[in-house]
Amino acid sequence: MSERSTGDWPLRRLMTEVVGSGHKSAEDMNREQARESMERVLEREPDETTLGAFWLANRWRRNTPTELAAFSDVLREQSVETATPECDPVDCGANYDGKHSTALLGVGAGLVAAAAGTPVVTHSGDRVPTQEGDAYKHALDELGVRTDLTPAESAAMTDEVGFGFYYQPQFNPGVVDLSDRRAQMGVRTYLNTVETLANPANADVHLGSFYHLSFAKRIVDTFGEMTAQDVPRVIMFQGLEGYDDIRPGSTVVAEYDGEFDDFEIETATYGMDFEREELEVDDVAAASARITREVLAGDRTDAFADAIALNAAVRLYAGSEVETLDDGLSRAREAIDDGTAADRLDALQAF
Repeated sequence: MSERSTGDWPLRRLMTEVVGSGHKSAEDMNREQARESMERVLEREPDETTLGAFWLANRWRRNTPTELAAFSDVLREQSVETATPECDPVDCGANYDGKHSTALLGVGAGLVAAAAGTPVVTHSGDRVPTQEGDAYKHALDELGVRTDLTPAESAAMTDEVGFGFYYQPQFNPGVVDLSDRRAQMGVRTYLNTVETLANPANADVHLGSFYHLSFAKRIVDTFGEMTAQDVPRVIMFQGLEGYDDIRPGSTVVAEYDGEFDDFEIETATYGMDFEREELEVDDVAAASARITREVLAGDRTDAFADAIALNAAVRLYAGSEVETLDDGLSRAREAIDDGTAADRLDALQAF
């Protein structure tokens, strides 16, 4: 494909002069360069070799908040269709390429949080590279929930149920059109990060996960440099398989609400007194759906029930419904015990 006539920074020039010159000599892109590169990628302008090299160079050198914010702004402006619910939900931005070994707890946790007073939105694609694992869509499909929703329908679901799902092919088709090239890479690219920040519900709170605290700080700074959206509160934690399910044991929580802070919790203090292996399952989507049904019905009091309750507490805390995780955990358990969480699941399945 021929290069467009406008703009000074085709990806080949960015590779040669900025990001691809070597481990020690590579430089960061400024906002204008990063914006133009994202525009060209969405237009599918670069040939496959150039695009792959560009993505790999950015993976090696790690993107700055300025670059990630520019990528995200272009996505929001040129690809993402948003629909804002009337309620004020917590946006749960889990990795779209999903899980392979542990149950997906976010549907159950989100419904419990909704029953306890904090609406939640989730979003995912379908077999997203590189892991192509089970994500929110697949657990919801197993529950018999409609997932191929327009953004307006997703917003209506959020208001009606307190839990909403936004489907990437419907709200962010530009990224979906790049799936073939992403699959050929064999490794994650910066798209795996920025797609989780798309925020199709225009929420004021982002909840996400990290492996290392430095990544959480980078995401907070990224939100601070965005111009296409304003997210004043961010809660992130060390999650299972990079997902938005808090991991058992000692785990770090990062919080931004005007100032960045982090603290460590012992999940055993909040009922999660077990090892990661107890959350492993054979079929992530099917098992996650079954576990969600059984926990919300009050039929399970095992590790999965404790994990869903604590993850719901984190969502209540993120949404400022409670001031402490202890209060959130009490509210979560009450919502399960009195049947209101099960009612939310019924409403979700009926939508």
